[in-house]
Amino acid sequence: MNVTAVESATLATVAYDDARELLQLEFRSLAIYQYCGIPAAVHAALLRAPSKGSYFNRVIRGRFPYSLASNAQPGVPYEALLSECSR
Repeated sequence: MNVTAVESATLATVAYDDARELLQLEFRSLAIYQYCGIPAAVHAALLRAPSKGSYFNRVIRGRFPYSLASNAQPGVPYEALLSECSR
């Protein structure tokens, strides 16, 4: 999984597994959500977006299946949080 720290008031890190189309977002609140069925182009556009929070709200939120992977557990390895995305 590719993990990228981002400059954003909303997001802390963006992680993506292209083989599984799994997008994992760590929010500044420390909540970590996983979004399933995310095309690579959406991940790339999120990383390029001038406002990551606005892009998330406009393109991802409410449009893809998701689950809460962790809440307020900084330092948990991303691999330990991986879930299977069912489509």
